[in-house]
Amino acid sequence: MSRYLHEAEFSHAYTPKTGVLLLNLGTPEAPTAKALRPYLKQFLSDRRVVEIPRAIWWLILNGIILNVRPKKSAEKYASIWSKEGSPLLVHTRKQASLLKGLLGMQGQQVMVEFAMRYGNPSVEDVIQKMRAAGMERLLVLPLYPQYAASSSGTAHDAVFRTLLKMRNMPELRTIRHYHDHPGYIAALAASVREHWQKNGRGDKLVMSFHGVPRYTLDKGDPYHCECMKTGRLLAEALELSSDDYVVSFQSRFGKAEWLKPYTFDVLSSLAKQGVGRIDTICPGFAGDCLETLEEIAMEGKELFLTSGGKEYRYIPCLNERPDWIAAMAELVTANLGGWITTPDDANMRQLRARACGAKH
Repeated sequence: MSRYLHEAEFSHAYTPKTGVLLLNLGTPEAPTAKALRPYLKQFLSDRRVVEIPRAIWWLILNGIILNVRPKKSAEKYASIWSKEGSPLLVHTRKQASLLKGLLGMQGQQVMVEFAMRYGNPSVEDVIQKMRAAGMERLLVLPLYPQYAASSSGTAHDAVFRTLLKMRNMPELRTIRHYHDHPGYIAALAASVREHWQKNGRGDKLVMSFHGVPRYTLDKGDPYHCECMKTGRLLAEALELSSDDYVVSFQSRFGKAEWLKPYTFDVLSSLAKQGVGRIDTICPGFAGDCLETLEEIAMEGKELFLTSGGKEYRYIPCLNERPDWIAAMAELVTANLGGWITTPDDANMRQLRARACGAKH
């Protein structure tokens, strides 16, 4: 049992704290086949991610995918890996730090940590550490603007499974989505405008969201609808007509039908139709990662240009933009209503513990 869960180490006179946990997908430890194999195994073994019968999928995963894909994925990761490490890890760490700083400047005394659904730092390790530091109220924010069972849903699963192991659980709140949050939309729009001011405006704006299998829509996931709403709100903020932009879906895997239109089909089609310049943005990602930097910024560009396009520009994710960090703070603050712990609250908690004769 983890030392954080051991009752003998618990102090009844601890100072209660409110915690905010940012959750992201995850990343391998290094851009190597050796590091990719356990990461992919954990990711692709998730029943929320792959919903086909277990016996069949076990054979495919262990007999084919884990013997072929790690090397190919490692090469892709190597092309975007930085001196600081994985871009996703770097951006998520910085976002957590900046959010904590901004909330502190606003007078809100909260812990802010981040964890990865797959890989490290793990959800369980981070929550246990926060609990040991006195966290008794936890707000969970998956960094997925649009809700899908395979992203936000499984992130929440990891939190719930960790709490199941705790004798003395913290209070819990979760944020489901923020696909239409005004601050998020405004930050996206500002990033596009700044790109246009610097580089000129393309003939078409492609909004590429991560794809999911088509059957998830039939089973009740709101993901497709929320992506479309985000696209519409961003277009309205930019005063675009329906002919000025297109919403598409990337990262298709396997032979099953996924949400359409597929981003690469859109890029190829636009080029062949004579659309010379396009700008591409990925509104469904809070920070740049493999799917944005390698798949869209690199592969997408190559496809568009070789299909006849003239100019292809990728607009970076929100990453550490101040307006995005401010939007995150607004989102968190709205969901922390009544939970902020002040110094006076902490002192009263300690006094009550002493009055009860608690050992500490």
